[in-house]
Amino acid sequence: MDRRNQTSVYEFLLLGLSEHQEQQPLLFGLFLGMYLVTVVGNLVIILVIGFDMHLHTPMYLFLANLSISDIGFISTIIPEMLDNICSGSKLISYGGCLTQLYFFGLFADLDNFLLAVMALDRYVAISHPLHYAMIMNSQRCVLLVAGSWVVITFHALVHACLVTRLSFCGPNIIPHFFCDLVPVLKLACSRTYVNDLVLILVAGTLLIGPFVCILTSYFYIVLAILRIDSPKGKQRAFSICTSHLSVVSLFYTTAIGVYLYPPTPYSGGKERVFSIMYTTVTPMLNPFIYSLRNRDMKGALGKLLRIKTF
Repeated sequence: MDRRNQTSVYEFLLLGLSEHQEQQPLLFGLFLGMYLVTVVGNLVIILVIGFDMHLHTPMYLFLANLSISDIGFISTIIPEMLDNICSGSKLISYGGCLTQLYFFGLFADLDNFLLAVMALDRYVAISHPLHYAMIMNSQRCVLLVAGSWVVITFHALVHACLVTRLSFCGPNIIPHFFCDLVPVLKLACSRTYVNDLVLILVAGTLLIGPFVCILTSYFYIVLAILRIDSPKGKQRAFSICTSHLSVVSLFYTTAIGVYLYPPTPYSGGKERVFSIMYTTVTPMLNPFIYSLRNRDMKGALGKLLRIKTF
C-alpha cells in the first residue's frame, strides 16, 4: 500500500527503554539521579574555572565550554524521557521531535569539535611549550570556540530544515528513547535523497574531520613525548593528556557503538545500551574525570569549598 495515501503524522511514539510498567519507577529514579549528577557536576566545573584566576587558561576555557555542552546535551533528552515515564505517555509532538533533533545534533557536534580543539591545545602545550602562550593566545582561543559554535549551529539547522521538507504519514513509531535523525528519516513517506546526501557529505565531514584532528594531534604528541629524555618529563607530559584522552576514548567508543555497530535483528538492546552510554553516562563522567585526575582542578575546588565554608 502506498504510504502517501495514509493520514499525515503530527505526533511520534517513542518506544523508550522498556515497555514493562513495573520497570518505569526504577528507570525514572535512575535517570533522574544521573541527570542531577551530570548537571551539578558540570556546573561545579564551570563555577570553579570562573572562580579561580589560575584556571583562566585556554585548556580550562575549552573545558568550561565542554561542560556547558554536556549540560545542554543531556538536557535535550532526559527531561523529555522523565516526563514520558511520569505521565505514562510516550508521544512526542512533531515540533517537539524536531526541536529535540536539532539540539541533540548541535550539542553532539559541539562535543566533537571541542574535543578536537582540546587535543590541538594539548599538542601545542607538549610539542611547542616555549611558544604555547603566543600560539594559543586569548584571541585565537575565543575564535576557535566561537567558530565551533557557528559551524555546528548552522549544521544542525540545515538538518532540521531539511526534515521539515519531508512528509510523515505513518507509521509513527520511533524505536528509540529520543528523536535521532536516522530513525526519523526512516519514517518519512517522501523521498529522503537530499537528506541522505547531506548526512553523508556534510555530517560525515564534520564528524570525521575532528576525529582525524584528534588522532593526528596525539600522533605528534606521542612523538614529542618519546623525544623527552627525562622519565619524569615523560610522565608529566603524559599526565597532561590523560584526562582528555579518557574523555575522548569514552565519547568515541560509545558513539561508534551507536552509529557504526552492524545492525542485526537482535541488536536493539545493545544499540540502546550504547545510546545510554553516549548520551547520558559520558556527560555524567566527564566532570569526575577532569576533577579527580587534575591537580589544578582539585586544588581550585578545595579553595572554593574552604571559602564557602568559612
